Amino acid sequence: MDDHKTRIARREDWKTVPMPEKHETFILNRAFSGEEMDALRCGNIPQAMEDKWFWYMEGPTLWAHRSWTGYCIFRIDFKEDHEHLVTVNRDPEQYASSGIEEDIASLNKLLDWWTETPYDHYHEWLSETYDALEKAGKIE
Repeated sequence: MDDHKTRIARREDWKTVPMPEKHETFILNRAFSGEEMDALRCGNIPQAMEDKWFWYMEGPTLWAHRSWTGYCIFRIDFKEDHEHLVTVNRDPEQYASSGIEEDIASLNKLLDWWTETPYDHYHEWLSETYDALEKAGKIE
């Protein structure tokens, strides 16, 4: 039996780096079903090189780290009124973003994948790779 598939991810399951002092916050207005919240509460312990994210929840807070570096990119404090407080990494050595609008779009896309049952890291990797190539002007 694969222990990673049957248990809930915890902070100590992966190398993590705390959210840097250089960060920004914004409100993400989004409702989640009970099933979606259950999927998020399970977290994700990466199983393959293509799986770019490690995430876990502590209470009502989701911590999202890049799997290769352990950098904390997003912290989401879930609120009952669906006005979730998001803290995003702004250290340019750890995370590159053009701003909050891009972060909202990226985070919503990630949350769409992370709430799928089962979570498909390979599909996410393909989409992120395509988006990066498009942003770099390599795809028209």
